[in-house]
Amino acid sequence: MKHICFVALIFSALLSSAQVTVIKAGHLVDVDAGVMLADQTILIRDGKIEAVGKGLAIPSGANSIDLSNMTVLPGLIDCHTHLADGAHGTEPILQLTKSASQTVLESIPNARMTLESGFTTVRDVGVYRALNDVALRDAINKGYVVGPRMFVAGAYITITGGAGAMTGIAPDVQLPLDFRYGEANSPWEARQKVRLLYHSGADHIKILTTGAVLTHDSNPNTMEFTPEEIKAVVDEAKSFGLRVEAHAHAAEGIKNAIRAGVASVEHATLIDDEGIALAKEHGTYLDMDIYDDECIQNDKTTPKDFLEHDAALGEAQRQNFRKAVKAGVKMSFGTDAGVCPYDAAPKQFAFMVKYGMTPMQAIQAATSNAADLLGKSELLGSIKAGKYADIVAVQGNPLEDIRVIEHVRFVMKDGKVYKRE
Repeated sequence: MKHICFVALIFSALLSSAQVTVIKAGHLVDVDAGVMLADQTILIRDGKIEAVGKGLAIPSGANSIDLSNMTVLPGLIDCHTHLADGAHGTEPILQLTKSASQTVLESIPNARMTLESGFTTVRDVGVYRALNDVALRDAINKGYVVGPRMFVAGAYITITGGAGAMTGIAPDVQLPLDFRYGEANSPWEARQKVRLLYHSGADHIKILTTGAVLTHDSNPNTMEFTPEEIKAVVDEAKSFGLRVEAHAHAAEGIKNAIRAGVASVEHATLIDDEGIALAKEHGTYLDMDIYDDECIQNDKTTPKDFLEHDAALGEAQRQNFRKAVKAGVKMSFGTDAGVCPYDAAPKQFAFMVKYGMTPMQAIQAATSNAADLLGKSELLGSIKAGKYADIVAVQGNPLEDIRVIEHVRFVMKDGKVYKRE
């Protein structure tokens, strides 16, 4: 019996050491402290970080990864993506030419490209066809599909014919339920949609409080939900432990959303000085996709009316981004991935620096700030003991040249390596 126990102990020790990975980092960006550290060792066990420091003892038999000639960062987080809408394109009506299963299958490359670009987590903020994002999230979690950790909205909460609706079709066409899953036109209908989405598997709630750029028959300057309706959504979501993000371009729609208590305002294109002050007062994050105007204007397939909606908005948004950064408003990293190709998201870092952020602030927006916005700071957003082993690495120093993040060479999620060049 003693012999059996001794063998079991040896087997247990071997198994334990086999589950340990050690990363030798030449440089490591400590986003919590806002500093660059040299010669760090990261000890990983069972998909989580066990210890980080200089000169850590390396367990016998541990798998060693040498990144001593690279800069190591926490896995990046994009807080505004649309991964589950199928193949990249700017025309929503094409959704009507595909089945739901076809759309989800077309989304598999989107997930892989996002992960391989360095984004180990995304907050996916809505799909035209309800619950496709839930299906993609669950497929990734079960290991059927390679992709980032996804927190999903399930569907848009929008007014009938609004910014999140499937518009531009004949008025006598009756859309299937999954294309109008989140339509609401009163505070009580809005509450019912929150309940429906929660029980359908949503991780957070997306409401569209103004018109949109990339929606037919829409106007980014119009209000699409009353303050009472927005407040109903926020209050109902809170009762289920969910946070709310609000799509808003127009200044009044932005302020309505902030006053109602949303966690973040998406786009925040035409935010005014009062809106900036309100965001700072309420601790509301601004999630401003200041790169994607490049794609909207340069994509030859962008519908004409979308280009007209977008006219003059891109530069206005970038200048308002600069104002918000200077004012000290909380800022997260969101790209509206899907408007641009899914591997283009890292290009936004350079624009964030161009329009007022330091390189460290831009990195923090996509790591510690993004984790805080998600309510997951205990698990995500920095390379610290107890957090998921989500780690990326680049060649060069992103604090000196932020563009090196556009070429991520190493990607680890949950302690598993998905890319190494």
